[in-house]
Amino acid sequence: MNYSLQFKDAWPSIRVSLLSEQKYGALVNNFADVERVTRELEQLDAVDFISEASRKARRLQQDSVAERAEREESTSQEAPGECQNAVQAAEAPPPLSAPITSNIKCYTFPRGDVTRFRPARPDTLGILSYYLMDAASLLPVLALNVQPDEFVLDLCAAPGGKTLGILQTGFCGYLAANDVSVSRTKRLYQILNSYVPKQIRETVCITSWDGRNWGEREGGTFHKVLVDVPCTTDRHSVMEEENNIFNRRRSKERQMLPMLQLQLLVAGILATKPRGEVVYSTCSLSQLQNEYVIERAIEIAETEFNIGTRVEDLSHFRTLFQDTFSFSSDCRLGELVLPHLTANFGPMYFCKLRRV
Repeated sequence: MNYSLQFKDAWPSIRVSLLSEQKYGALVNNFADVERVTRELEQLDAVDFISEASRKARRLQQDSVAERAEREESTSQEAPGECQNAVQAAEAPPPLSAPITSNIKCYTFPRGDVTRFRPARPDTLGILSYYLMDAASLLPVLALNVQPDEFVLDLCAAPGGKTLGILQTGFCGYLAANDVSVSRTKRLYQILNSYVPKQIRETVCITSWDGRNWGEREGGTFHKVLVDVPCTTDRHSVMEEENNIFNRRRSKERQMLPMLQLQLLVAGILATKPRGEVVYSTCSLSQLQNEYVIERAIEIAETEFNIGTRVEDLSHFRTLFQDTFSFSSDCRLGELVLPHLTANFGPMYFCKLRRV
């Protein structure tokens, strides 16, 4: 009833997709035999959607620069004195050139192809070659845009897919992976043991603290913070009865989710260095858990902690990844991947904040 009001005519399509089999991507493990893995995946006619997006970004940038140069050339014939400014404008990179972390590779089957990937096999060192996950879950990691030697915090890390994605960049100077649940942290250890060599695992600091208090422990420490909060996990909620958050026994817990999400996001902002960046994400369609949490966190950071934040524009993600995912066109802040029968990923909401 709630989502039919929010999405109107689009809701029946989204609901059918949520009730249908979810589509997966294969995140290539850069610590395994990458050449062999990519060759095997490409033989299945799967495509690395991140590499495709990077190529698309370069094409769009080249087209934009050429178009600007052509336009400014015609303008300079009318106003020669403005020629130098025109050349500089033509050389300025357009928004679509925003960087995509190219070290991460994730293969998906084309739209409409519901082929499933086989479970990954271990290599000679016992490391698994790829990790099966909802490919949309990598978009918050790509939005984080980790750069060499940066300190990164994954505040709600378990079960570990996004943590593994962050490690695939090869850029972290230091990675802290935290989850309040001890049992879920064990799952995170299992993922890292299966996919990451020991010498790399030892550089990851895994903790089980209450993420809401992180700002008090290590405030202003990290260049990048990922806050992938607990949410209503909409796809799981329509498919599974066991441990369903919409069960009447969990109604109070469900009602308190936006407050928990808000507290975690504010803690993530406090943990970030000045000019650092926070990416907030959920696997929910709910505006109460998405845009409203962002708006309230910005307000609290300003009024209670005198910290200014601004929402970064991620609209280029829609342009670059529209061949793989179905995006909402009505998201006020951040981006939302909608489940769609031809591209049944998500839901995945993500929004990027910069501390100023």
